[in-house]
Parts: sequence; C-alpha cells; structure tokens
Amino acid sequence: MPPVVVYDTNILLSGIGWGGKPGRCLELARQGSVKGLTCTGILQELEEKLPIKLNFSSVRTAATLEDLRGFLTLVRIHNTLTGVTADPDDDKVIECAVRGAATHIVTGDRRHLLPLGNYQDIRIVTAAEFYAQFS
Repeated sequence: MPPVVVYDTNILLSGIGWGGKPGRCLELARQGSVKGLTCTGILQELEEKLPIKLNFSSVRTAATLEDLRGFLTLVRIHNTLTGVTADPDDDKVIECAVRGAATHIVTGDRRHLLPLGNYQDIRIVTAAEFYAQFS
C-alpha cells in the first residue's frame, strides 16, 4: 500500500514556486506513487499566500488550486483538534492527517511540526526525508 501523505502549506508553496524536493514530493502524488491528501483549510491558506509570496494573479491562483484538487484527495475536517502545537494553523494539518489516515506529514516547519517527529503514528518529516524514502 502506498504511503498516504498530507503536504503542509509551506511544502505546497515551495513545490509550486521553486520546485526542488518539495516539488518532487508533489510529483510523487501527481504520478500516483503516493496518495496525497489535503483539506479546505490548507487550500485556503495556500490561496492567501500564492499572490503574496509568488505574485500569482487570481487566475493563476485558481488554476493552481484546481490542479492540486485534481490529484490530492480532499479530506473533510471539523477543526476539533486543537492545541497540538503552539501554532494553531498547524492543527488543521494534523487533523487532516488523522482524519485521512495518513502515514506521513511533509513539512518544512522546524519550529512546531518537525520537532513532534510523529503524532498518533503519523510520521512528520521534511521533503528531503520523504523523497529519499519514497522516490
């Protein structure tokens, strides 16, 4: 069974904007080598950040989100998981992983998520670690 992964917003942003290991991790999901998950909260955060960080137009932002919806499975969360980390924005990532039965969360968040190492048997890893294991 392929790994099931939630990509944190920072991985989506980096993968879309600069490629590198985050981009390669996204390609694993696009190709079906891994099952990628997301939720509305992650996509909304990405929608807010694409114009600011990458200077995307509203048209390009909408097209990017539509592309992601084409290969990432949308998980419905209820925003009931709170206080796992000091950053409330990370709760949606963890809840998405829990509700979607993910095996991994891929993130670049070295302050809050990566120090956890895992949550309920969900491994929390960098893009480089994930790509090295599953490419």
